[in-house]
Amino acid sequence: MLYWIFLALAIVFEITGTLSIKWAGETSGGILFMLAMISLSYIFLSLAVKRIALGVAYAMWEGIGILFITLFSVLLFGESLPWLKLAGLATLIAGIALIKSGTRKQEVAHGAV
Repeated sequence: MLYWIFLALAIVFEITGTLSIKWAGETSGGILFMLAMISLSYIFLSLAVKRIALGVAYAMWEGIGILFITLFSVLLFGESLPWLKLAGLATLIAGIALIKSGTRKQEVAHGAV
């Protein structure tokens, strides 16, 4: 469970760091904040992959990050969300689910051997 918390923290820091890119372009403090958030994201991701399969952790880190960064960009920055972007996000979620479920089956198969 602890490693899933590490992954969740990595995702939160990635989202925060990526969203702060707009602010980072305006102030030097913004750059430091962005770098800190991205650094923390990678640190927690490296802790998470000690027990979570790298493919699963990376897919969830990047995919959930993209999902929330896109949604927050619409809410915070007024970016558009056309149906093609929505279809892409739905495909992204399906891809993450497939990677996670495929890995789970593989882990069970290895455990039975």
